[in-house]
Amino acid sequence: MNITLERPFAATDKGKRKNNEDFLYPLPELASAGQRLFIVCDGVGGAQKGEVASSLACESFQTYFDTFLEDGDPTEEFINKAVRYTESRFDEYISQHSDAFGMATTMTLLYIGVSGVTTAYIGDSRIYQLRDGKVVYRTDDHSLVNSYVKLGLIKEEDAFVHPQKNVITRAITGTYQSVNADVKLLNDIRPGDTFFICTDGVVECYTDGELEKIFSSTGRNAEVIKDTIVEHCIDVARDNFSFYIVPIRDTQKNGNNKHFLFSFLYSFA
Repeated sequence: MNITLERPFAATDKGKRKNNEDFLYPLPELASAGQRLFIVCDGVGGAQKGEVASSLACESFQTYFDTFLEDGDPTEEFINKAVRYTESRFDEYISQHSDAFGMATTMTLLYIGVSGVTTAYIGDSRIYQLRDGKVVYRTDDHSLVNSYVKLGLIKEEDAFVHPQKNVITRAITGTYQSVNADVKLLNDIRPGDTFFICTDGVVECYTDGELEKIFSSTGRNAEVIKDTIVEHCIDVARDNFSFYIVPIRDTQKNGNNKHFLFSFLYSFA
């Protein structure tokens, strides 16, 4: 499958916090339609250097992909080897900076591949796939309140205001508490689809239905969507907020051109 993109748009802001512990790869100003790998991380730790955790995770994943990914799509095994590498980088940093013990980060990853789009995540930052303004795929938070929802202890709408809504059950911290990413290859990708990757600072500002309204009412203009979300989050978000908007321009099945050429030549035989 040959997937081409329109220009991606992104934003990251400290919101009402003193510093921004989110980090994006690539940096918003460097994103182009030729980008294949997108990462959004939300650092945890404050004094324990959450901003270091998020930037180090983005750098480590990007390095691992650039170094070891050959032709094809990243498998679940490959991505979790990238997690192991990132955890070892955390260990190295903490060994040199003892005050950083306890730093952690969520991780969401999107890779535009040859068989589809690979998603991977750890924590409560999210990936959405939207089609015609409707959510057709969404990652499932690694959070305490989401566990409560699954167990039927609270309703989904109550999770937004639950006092423990910021407690995550999975994060990248180091090899002393190793975790795996949830990985999924999405191969139902259509022209006009949009992927939206965001930290929980955005999630706390929007329900899925509210996001659908924005993506359906702005004519799928990624820059307008970006500006709309930023304006709202600046007013509402209590946390840092960061996101990537990745619009799909076109998809073509591999081998279509070869099949067309064969048919064309056969017609003249």
